[in-house]
Amino acid sequence: MSTPALTLADRAAARPSGGFGRLAGLVYRGLGALACVAMVGAFVAVATGVVSRLAGFDVPGLDAYAGYAIAAALFLALPMTLQHGDHIRVTLFLDKLPPRGRTVLEYWSLLAGLALAIYFAVFATRLVWISHLTHDISTSADATPLWIPQLAMALGCIGFAVSFADALLARLQRRAFFKAQGDEIARVE
Repeated sequence: MSTPALTLADRAAARPSGGFGRLAGLVYRGLGALACVAMVGAFVAVATGVVSRLAGFDVPGLDAYAGYAIAAALFLALPMTLQHGDHIRVTLFLDKLPPRGRTVLEYWSLLAGLALAIYFAVFATRLVWISHLTHDISTSADATPLWIPQLAMALGCIGFAVSFADALLARLQRRAFFKAQGDEIARVE
């Protein structure tokens, strides 16, 4: 089964309008690439730990580095996964509402998500700054300055706030923010 070609109107609706949408798209892709690098780093840390244990020696701090990399990947991927609709959304409830009620609930959800994402971004950024000022280090064998792994969390939270702002702006401009799922079975959460 072939998919129909997109019309010019479909392409225009899916394309970010203005500089903010394009810049936000670059931020999503950049953070997504960093999330991929973090996942590879987690794999390398875990694989090195397994091989070193089998070989009979220990590399201190590998468990902590794997944890830092996994946390970095999770936070850095937040904006891209929001745009792709991979976060939990209660679409079953939204689909049952009349158009006016759906619109009101979508705006409320985007505003609440934006407010929470901004709060988390501010908190995460302050946490990085305080850890840097107080020279806070990890208590595990690696003794890593904690502001370094926390920086990925702050970047991911800032990107998440940007993605909610972009989604709200897209909704206000009546253009699509969430990527179409294509022939995939509808997700019902």
